[in-house]
Amino acid sequence: MKARYKYRVYPDNVQKKALAKLFGCCRTVWNDSLAYCNELYKEGKKKPSNAELQKQFITQAKKTENREWLKEVSNIPLQQSLNDLNAAYQNFFNSCKGKRKGKPARPPKFKSKKSRQTARFRKGGFKISQDRVVLTKVGKLKIICNTKIT
Repeated sequence: MKARYKYRVYPDNVQKKALAKLFGCCRTVWNDSLAYCNELYKEGKKKPSNAELQKQFITQAKKTENREWLKEVSNIPLQQSLNDLNAAYQNFFNSCKGKRKGKPARPPKFKSKKSRQTARFRKGGFKISQDRVVLTKVGKLKIICNTKIT
C-alpha cells in the first residue's frame, strides 16, 4: 500500500532560495526534454527511452557550461520530473489508442514559472522525523501541519 503525505512548511530565506532553484531546475529539465521529444515527433522519429533522456538532459547537461547550475540541486527530483514526463506521454499515447479509460489525456505541456511549482522526491531524497522534513541539498524544514492522504 502506498501512502502519501502533505506537509505545510515555512522555510527560512536560505531554504526558499534552495527550493526556488530546485523548482527551476525541475522545470528546465522537463521543458528541455519535452521540446526535444516534440522535435523528434515532428521529424517522425520515435520518442527516446527515459534512460536516454536522463542521460542527455541531466547527466550530460550538468557538464555543459550553460547548464552547470543543475549540479546545485539533488538529482532525485530531476529524475522524477523525467519519470513524470514519461508517464504523461504513456497516458497520452494509451488514450489515443483507446487503452486508457476515462477522459482522454492531452499531450504534455510546457511548465512555466507562473504555474504551480512542484518537485517529487523518492526514498533516498528525504527523511521524516516528528517535527522536521530533511530534503537533500535543501536542509531541515520545520513541519507545521501534516495530513495523510491514502
